Formats: sequence, C-alpha cells, structure tokens
Amino acid sequence: MGRINRKLRKMAADLLDLPQDVVFDLPRVTMIGDRQLYIENHRGVLHFSSDKLRLALSKGELEVIGDGLVIRTIWTEEVFVEGQIKHISVRE
Repeated sequence: MGRINRKLRKMAADLLDLPQDVVFDLPRVTMIGDRQLYIENHRGVLHFSSDKLRLALSKGELEVIGDGLVIRTIWTEEVFVEGQIKHISVRE
C-alpha cells in the first residue's frame, strides 16, 4: 500500500507542480557557506550542544556537527542555526 501511496503523491506533485519536500514531508536544508543552516520540516530537537545538533525528522534524524553552534531561531517546523558547520548527515 505504501508504494502505491508514494506513486500517487509523486503523480500529484508532478501534475500540480508542487515541490517534492512538501508532498513527501521531506526536510529542506539550506546552507549558507559553513556558517548558517536553515532546516525546515523537522519534528523536534533531540539533542543540542555547542558542537552537535540532532533533529527528529518524519523518517529518521538529521545530525549537524560543528563548533560554536547556536540556535538563532526555532519554530514548530523550522530551525535556524549559526556556527562553524563541519558535517551534516541524515539517518533513517
């Protein structure tokens, strides 16, 4: 059933010209250099320190490793992080 659901969502996204991140509830990550990171469609902060940020996603986690990390802004589904960003990974 999940496979059919994904196909229908993809067809609807293509037909209506919608972004895939909206249709499939995927995270959108925008990075400016190695200093700023904007993450949309997260499900909450699992861990935060000055060198690591872990966010829950609809499927899995997003991990940011860096130095001097600071959460500048946080909303229900959006986070804006500053600091020296060294590594970003997504785990299912």
